[in-house]
Amino acid sequence: MTKHLVIVESPSKSKTIEKYLGSDYKVVSSKGHIRDLSTKGQYGLGVDIENGFKPDYVAVKGKSALIKELKKDVKDSDYVYLATDPDREGEAISWHLAYLLDLPLDEKNRVTFNEITQTGVTNGMANPRCIDIDLVNAQQARRILDRLVGYKPVSYTHLRA
Repeated sequence: MTKHLVIVESPSKSKTIEKYLGSDYKVVSSKGHIRDLSTKGQYGLGVDIENGFKPDYVAVKGKSALIKELKKDVKDSDYVYLATDPDREGEAISWHLAYLLDLPLDEKNRVTFNEITQTGVTNGMANPRCIDIDLVNAQQARRILDRLVGYKPVSYTHLRA
């Protein structure tokens, strides 16, 4: 059983971070976003514009096997750290991972690395915090606006000038 699981965004960072953390840690990657807005619902937007612009999230196509593997890794671990990038996209990815992996949002399991060095990783692991829902909401608002302004679902491509 792995004592600590650390989930990062980038597979290229995982081996380096694992080397810095040592044998009590397993570092795996979400390979970027793991959920996104669906293309279902009104106008294929994945946003319920009649009910407070509620987003409809689905797993990113092609990530089902990865999600299954991450769930297994979580089950085989004593503790999970979400170490996605230190920006609003990374915060949202951590939030989506917490949702899919059934991790509590009030737990201090979010860590960030400002640099992928021994010092940067050590400092990040020493300062876990809860997921910053304000950053998550900022990313969600941006993503919803992307869909509402300029998004053309496949079924409406014939309307282009």
